[in-house]
Amino acid sequence: MGHNHKHSEPLSDTALRAKTLESLLVEKGLVDPATLDALVDRYENKVGPRNGAAVIARAWCDPDYKARLLADASAAIAELGYSGAQGEELLAKENSDSIHNVVVCTLCSCYPWPVLGLPPVWYKSAPYRSRVVREPRKVLQEFGTDIASDVEVRVWDSTAETRYLVIPQRPKGTEGMSEDALADLVSRDSMIGVTRALDVSDAGAR
Repeated sequence: MGHNHKHSEPLSDTALRAKTLESLLVEKGLVDPATLDALVDRYENKVGPRNGAAVIARAWCDPDYKARLLADASAAIAELGYSGAQGEELLAKENSDSIHNVVVCTLCSCYPWPVLGLPPVWYKSAPYRSRVVREPRKVLQEFGTDIASDVEVRVWDSTAETRYLVIPQRPKGTEGMSEDALADLVSRDSMIGVTRALDVSDAGAR
């Protein structure tokens, strides 16, 4: 499925103010558009998701922490110092050999910013938001994620009140790895549920 679809949902007041400010800064020559795009890309793909990756790595290493994360994700995530707007009510859903979780927001683009950064364009697109509910296996396959027929796929719909974080399965062969090394195996997309965590060999090739 194409991940660059345009969508025409009205922007929130905050988004409108940000867009207006961005336009003014660019117009007055105070901000270089390319630099701004690079900063947004860095927050969307690197800085923001690193918070979530640290949470997942801790859960993989510490069973007690994982239990707290599953019981009260907001509180467990706050233990690591991550909180803020768009992350007030978080629920964690753990992938297993029998269950694969994937997250969507069918109404707009609700997203847990404190642990995942900015939402990717495809997450906000109308095709993803509608199709992943109707045909999740096919959509996941388009992300390169094949789900066996005996694995249940659960789709979680984020709302203004509740956001979701997927705990991907820990890759095999990672016993003894440090939390920092494990965090490198956790991608933004794996915490949305459209992909799995990286294998050790894949992480080394990035």
